[in-house]
Amino acid sequence: MGNRQSSPSSPPSSPNPPAACAAASSGATAAQEPPSSCPVNPKYKNPAVYNVYGQRINDPSSPAPANPLASIQGADMLDPKNNMPLEPNQLPCPGQRKPLSTERVASNIPKGGTESTWLFPSPQMVFNALKRKGKGEDITEDDMEGFIAAHNSMNEATWQRVMFWESLHRTECESPTLLRFQGKPHDLSPLAWIRNMLGGPAPFDRHDWIVDRCGREVRYVIDFYFYDEKAGTPQAFEIVARPAVDSVDSALDRVKMNIYLKFAEWGLPCPITGHSGGVAAAATQQQPASGAGSS
Repeated sequence: MGNRQSSPSSPPSSPNPPAACAAASSGATAAQEPPSSCPVNPKYKNPAVYNVYGQRINDPSSPAPANPLASIQGADMLDPKNNMPLEPNQLPCPGQRKPLSTERVASNIPKGGTESTWLFPSPQMVFNALKRKGKGEDITEDDMEGFIAAHNSMNEATWQRVMFWESLHRTECESPTLLRFQGKPHDLSPLAWIRNMLGGPAPFDRHDWIVDRCGREVRYVIDFYFYDEKAGTPQAFEIVARPAVDSVDSALDRVKMNIYLKFAEWGLPCPITGHSGGVAAAATQQQPASGAGSS
């Protein structure tokens, strides 16, 4: 992600309804409790907490080092004194000409294993990261305000895309969280490879997000595209988010969501429940820029 951070519906009347159709249906019964066959534990909290590098920071089997900052500089590590995050490295990098803000803004993305949300990186942190990775040749200190605004906005939008998919499982988990993530800018996903082979642009970045679905870890693949010819418009960025095909359930989710989107496009109700599809309608409102239903 690049982050340095943090409508349930009435089930169909048929026995043992698939969770996807229960979530896709909208109506006046949205406030009903989910059926007992799909228990929800609203108090569930993952025992693990991860930093921005995907490293667990509260592993009870690993004794805390005398100087935690010395072990992983710049990580969101917990201070054993108060169980709060220690400050990451926010020192100016070599050659920096102007001071940058070290303030970190809280996102709206719930952080797995905690009661808080992920923190976005400060301008200083992002500037340091770009220089460290050799990607900051054309970026100056004056560019950071706009860069940070775009970065934060895209990550918030990405979480909304993920929540579209997670709404297929609202009867299983009402409050999924983002447990950890990993940037893979040089790894083309299968979908990105196919789009590129067919003449489309390659994404400028890729992330894998691990979502905690009330105890079940689900991996999402997110491709980020930028279209130069649409620069300055909302259509300049495209976020294509979808569950990775790591399980039969995730594969079925892709099929179901695309069916719902297609039927919504045709103005038809959910083919399984016969009701208007709330999930599909919400995702359709984000098209074409979001790619929420892309497989």
